Amino acid sequence: MNTRYQKTRYLTSAPNVKTAPPDEGFEVAFAGRSNAGKSSAINAITQQKSLARVSKTPGRTRMLNFFRVDEQRRLVDLPGYGYAQVPEAILKNWRWALESYFSERRSLRGVFLVMDIRHPLTPFDRRLIEWCQHWEFPLHIALTKADKLGRGAALQILRTVEAELKAIEGLKISLQLFSALKRTGLEEAWAVLDRWLEMPRSNGAE
Repeated sequence: MNTRYQKTRYLTSAPNVKTAPPDEGFEVAFAGRSNAGKSSAINAITQQKSLARVSKTPGRTRMLNFFRVDEQRRLVDLPGYGYAQVPEAILKNWRWALESYFSERRSLRGVFLVMDIRHPLTPFDRRLIEWCQHWEFPLHIALTKADKLGRGAALQILRTVEAELKAIEGLKISLQLFSALKRTGLEEAWAVLDRWLEMPRSNGAE
């Protein structure tokens, strides 16, 4: 069991990168289409019930939400996209905030993209993959809500998505099944975060 993320705490929220915490240390950004299970994934990874806000109304994450792992490491919950009931003006602000964050944030070490396994590779997902390719950020994809499908069906979707992503050049990418409800895939997720955040190993850490 990984305990390195249990002490993660909410740090601050920022409407854009200019009002974000100092750009130093290491950050991993969590992204995903609205209602893909991003907040639930963050809570499962940090082994907390309500660190990230879980809402029944998609599109509620409207700012860059920063969580402090330790003095040099942060997790960032990015605004969720793709929900039709969000006004266009807000969508424009979200897009601007995200593009600015990707282009300007020097402490960003990788992007953890959450996709609902039943609806993978939406237009938003593809746009974010293009951004990671353009700015050369490593990308890890978690196919969430894997508990909603049988093991065989979930693995088939995993293979299908993996095959499509292999065609993308110049992008460091990894892929996994994930379920916040069943705690499936936590070890894989922790391993990715440990590597990107250059998390030191210590006795009793696991």
